[in-house]
Amino acid sequence: MAEKKGMGRTIAQNKKAWHDYFVDEKIEAGIELFGTEVKSLRQGAVNLKDSYCSFKDGEIFALGVHISPYEKGNIYNREPLRPKKLLMHKKEIVRLSGKAAEKGYSVIPLSLYFSGSRVKMEVGLCRGKKLYDKREDLAKAAAKRDMERAYKSGNREY
Repeated sequence: MAEKKGMGRTIAQNKKAWHDYFVDEKIEAGIELFGTEVKSLRQGAVNLKDSYCSFKDGEIFALGVHISPYEKGNIYNREPLRPKKLLMHKKEIVRLSGKAAEKGYSVIPLSLYFSGSRVKMEVGLCRGKKLYDKREDLAKAAAKRDMERAYKSGNREY
C-alpha cells in the first residue's frame, strides 16, 4: 500500500466526494501530465468535482478532472477533460479494480497536491452514501457548530 510520506501544497480537493461517499481507504498515485497542464495546476485552475476513476487494460485513468488550458500555452495546450493516466504499482491497480468491481464501491479522486516538484493525486476507495446518511452528517456538523458558537460566546449551557 502506498502511504503518504508528506503532503505538500494542496492544489484542489474534492469536497463533494466526502459529502457523497464514505471513504474506506486512501491511496497516493502519481498522475501523468504535460508541461502546460502542470503550469495551469500551479495557478490552481483545476476542478475535481465530478471526477471518477476507471480501469482499462490493467491501467487506471482519472476521468472528469478538468484542468483549464494554460493561457500562455498556445498550441501546446491539451484537452481540459482528457483522461489522465494514474501511476501506481500493478498490484495496487489489480487490488483496487477487484474492490471496485464489488457492489457499491467506486474509486474517486479526493485531492491533488504537489509532493516536491511532482503532482500527486489522492484517490479513495469509496462506498456511496444514502440520503439518510447525508442528513445524519449534516445534523452532526450543525450540532458541532452550535457547540462551538456557545463555547465562544461564553454561554456554557451544554
